[in-house]
Amino acid sequence: MRALALFSGGLDSMLAAKRVADMGIEVIAIHIKIGFGSKKDIEDILRQRASIAGASFRIIDVREEYIQKILFNPVHGYGKNFNPCIDCHGYMFRVAKELMNELDASFIITGEVLGQRPMSQRSDAMKLVSRLANDTDEKLILRPLSAKLMEPTTPELEGWVDREKLLDISGRSRDRQIAMAAKYGWEEYESPGGGCLLTDIHYSQRIKEHISHDSFELEDIEILKFGRHFRLPDNAKLIVGRDEGDNEALKGIDSHKYIPITLPVIGPFSLISASALPKDKELAAKIAITYAKSKKDEVYEIAVGDDIYHVTPFASKQDTHRYFFNA
Repeated sequence: MRALALFSGGLDSMLAAKRVADMGIEVIAIHIKIGFGSKKDIEDILRQRASIAGASFRIIDVREEYIQKILFNPVHGYGKNFNPCIDCHGYMFRVAKELMNELDASFIITGEVLGQRPMSQRSDAMKLVSRLANDTDEKLILRPLSAKLMEPTTPELEGWVDREKLLDISGRSRDRQIAMAAKYGWEEYESPGGGCLLTDIHYSQRIKEHISHDSFELEDIEILKFGRHFRLPDNAKLIVGRDEGDNEALKGIDSHKYIPITLPVIGPFSLISASALPKDKELAAKIAITYAKSKKDEVYEIAVGDDIYHVTPFASKQDTHRYFFNA
């Protein structure tokens, strides 16, 4: 017997996988990569956490399809920010169901806890998710942490899992989960319920601002995660790294939409819209050098893509704030 576990790497998904694996069922932890989970590459961490929970691990990259089908047109709307949680969960379950034959799996498990999240983990919302996943008849989605508070699913009715070994956790308190982790000797795990950038107000604002000026493509997921964001007078976007981590991340993004700004002194790595007009390029050079180790009265030669500009820094970084969209 084999089960697929929707796996975020958070404590709840680890515990759900562990609960079922301890019943002698082979568990494959499936991390469905929509692109908005973290600013860092955490594949190795996820693989390690799946192993701790007794599961093997696979990543399923659905970023392109997620942008096209879910992000901007959710049937059940958004949460507080840009998070289409109900549609997102339904979509993830559909992806997992499509993998069942290929991976010879009999059912799907998830670490969802009844009442833990206000939008997607209410009883009625979970029923909506089941409908979106085309699982209302088959009842193949098992939530081990809250199963005793819900109607029995096919894995329980068929005796594939022992319902008596499932749990009745509900609400936002995580005391029971933390106690279980301590019992297992787990010391390193992500706090449950966190991590999705679509629930972050600042990242959500960046998406909304971006789509008011430009189309949204795969590389924009990463571009919006890093740096200070400026919108210049002729509509170009300027992104200026805040620190070494930002600089390295921005350097590693391959995007046809942006060109680099090359400074003659130590300073942030910056990108500007490839379509920027000359006045915006010159202004971008001036802003970028302001955040570098520069002298306010000195003229610097700065390359913006293939163009060269000679500019002095602003007298103060505060002078750049008028162009901030999202600092």
